[in-house]
Amino acid sequence: MPQARTEERSELDRITKQLRRDIVRSTTEAGSGHPSTSLSMVEIITVLYFGGVLHYDPQQPHHPERDRFILSKGHGAPGLYAVLAEAGYFPTEDLMTLRKLGSPLEGHPNMRRLAGVESSTGSLGQGLSLGIGHALAARLDERDFRTYVMTGDGEVEQGQVWEAAMYAGNHDLDNLTLIVDHNGFQQTDAVDKIQPLDPLAGKFEAFGWAVREIDGHDLDEVAAAFEWARAVTGAPQVIIARTIKGKGVALLEEAPGKWHGKPIPKDEEARALEEIGAGA
Repeated sequence: MPQARTEERSELDRITKQLRRDIVRSTTEAGSGHPSTSLSMVEIITVLYFGGVLHYDPQQPHHPERDRFILSKGHGAPGLYAVLAEAGYFPTEDLMTLRKLGSPLEGHPNMRRLAGVESSTGSLGQGLSLGIGHALAARLDERDFRTYVMTGDGEVEQGQVWEAAMYAGNHDLDNLTLIVDHNGFQQTDAVDKIQPLDPLAGKFEAFGWAVREIDGHDLDEVAAAFEWARAVTGAPQVIIARTIKGKGVALLEEAPGKWHGKPIPKDEEARALEEIGAGA
């Protein structure tokens, strides 16, 4: 592997560890939040923001040519906040104000209170429709920006997602990329026990989408998938990323159905941070 590539990979690895630490520390400090669903998406948002994929400028957060990222699964806000802080939208020490009275780091993202948040989300199933609006606006305004949307498993079971998927496929919105954080769980249990999604890839293909399935924790596969998406013409793209809920913390990984919406207890925080490694 060329030296430049090795150094880039090393930096991305460092960022993934830092984001995981920030997610754990902020939610434990808050005493609430959703660390497990935030941890599963870390490699994806790391490559998106720091792998040369998303075009953005923290100093000009509303620049009309910026790319858009919409976190449809808004309960993953601790992950979004961690990556926005790392990208320079606000000081990293502000992460410790998560869910505190008066803080712009609310339990779900609020675009009116925090730069870098493109859409207020949390009512699940709506993000893809919002993303379609941005993609259509780019086409009508003849702008080159792209829109990326991330959904979770539970919300993909909702009807509005499939109405949106049908619309995007019928209108060839090739400036739109959907990422499914496919960690296999929703709020109460595994999706296979409640409402199985498979064949998920086949469903999107039937709606006219280009589909790619990846290991969502492999930085190289994630990066290659985003390169693939940008090269697709004439169809929206979906990246189905197989992930692990609570990735990086054994306590969460071993009982994903138990820890949805629950922070790591104070007496387990040090062990979790040690497992993640790196950082201060």
